[in-house]
Amino acid sequence: MKYNTLGNTGLFVSELCLGTMTFGGKGIWSNMGNVQQDDAQLMIFRALEHGINFIDTADIYSGGVSEEIIGQSLKNLGVRREDVVIATKVCGPMGTGPNEAGNSRAHIMDSVKASLKRLQVDYIDLYQLHNVDTVTPVEESLATLDILVRQGLVRYIGVSNWSAWQIARAIGHSERLNIAKIATSQNYYTLAGRDIERELVPLINSEKLGLLVWSPLAGGLLSGKFGRDKQGGDGSRRTTFDFPPVAMDHAYAVIEVMERIGQQKGVSVARIALAWLLHQSHVTSVIVGAKTINQLDDSIGSIEVSLSPDELAELDAVSKLRPEYPAWMQRTRDVPARPPLGSTVQAAE
Repeated sequence: MKYNTLGNTGLFVSELCLGTMTFGGKGIWSNMGNVQQDDAQLMIFRALEHGINFIDTADIYSGGVSEEIIGQSLKNLGVRREDVVIATKVCGPMGTGPNEAGNSRAHIMDSVKASLKRLQVDYIDLYQLHNVDTVTPVEESLATLDILVRQGLVRYIGVSNWSAWQIARAIGHSERLNIAKIATSQNYYTLAGRDIERELVPLINSEKLGLLVWSPLAGGLLSGKFGRDKQGGDGSRRTTFDFPPVAMDHAYAVIEVMERIGQQKGVSVARIALAWLLHQSHVTSVIVGAKTINQLDDSIGSIEVSLSPDELAELDAVSKLRPEYPAWMQRTRDVPARPPLGSTVQAAE
């Protein structure tokens, strides 16, 4: 297992992160999975055994049950707090009241206390704004997160599902106010959907943010169960919950290349999908969820898959984004070399 710094911080996290959206199985989250305490505890043990020190959850997952299962599992396993990096999120509705959702100071303050209690910990390593709140001023959200950092309840802060311009604006406010800066961005990113490469990845590279990838198998589409002539079968998440949205013809073409490379290497399509992400220099950690221990084991096996330059080039070619404006215009007109400021330019005769 390799470890990467969490963005521009000194905290190291494993290149694979255990996702826990499948824990609990309450409400709409039953579409993702229904992993209960004993099986979840076994998954956490297996992840830690293989060097995964990073666990991601959210207060909204099964209405807080996912956090409860994680907290109880770590306690039962006797895991030292220092040996695990815990990430959770806030924003989604945790009740029916008007102030029980969003990124307001009130909701963040209430939610962090509730998450700490469910997780049975004194601090959260990475606290993330799960989505954009179009009502609350971003300065209010950032200032509240800064308070939590100063109080020691939160170590680092991040966002999830934000646009590049929204993150850039937030970073500007943080610098102006001299408060805790966003360290990570958690985004959907797969060979079947490379949209974040248009705007988010350039920003992530420029600002040295950590990129955490959710749904790396596109909601099970890249699990090996789907293709032009196969549609998952019983029990597949995609057959009951078609999310994230994907351009299917494009995805099928990608899957065909993945299947061929996987067959040549004797590994699953899922491992190829994860391995491709692990080969991307801008990716900090890939969040892998599972319904069974066998699925988790297969995902962990992706760290042993090496893709050659030719294989990476082939996967890139079949999955590449269509050029969009203004990117295609910027690429068609090379900016001429400019003389250094203050230099003398010889006029053409």
